[in-house]
Amino acid sequence: MDMIKERLREEIKASGLTTVEIARRVGISPEMVTQYTTTKKLPKLDTFARLCKELDLSADYILGLKDE
Repeated sequence: MDMIKERLREEIKASGLTTVEIARRVGISPEMVTQYTTTKKLPKLDTFARLCKELDLSADYILGLKDE
C-alpha cells in the first residue's frame, strides 16, 4: 500500500495540477485526493480509474505491476 501511495503522490506532483483541479476533474473532494496520498485510505476502483485517466497514468505502474 505504501508503494501505491508514494507513486500516486509522485505522479500527482509531476502532473503540475493542484489538488483542487484534480479533484474537480475526477469528481471528488480535494481532501480525498490528499487522503489517498497521506493516509491508509485508497480510492474506490472507479475513482482510481478516473484518476489514472485524468492524470494519464498507467494503473499497472501505480499498483506496482510494472516499473514504468
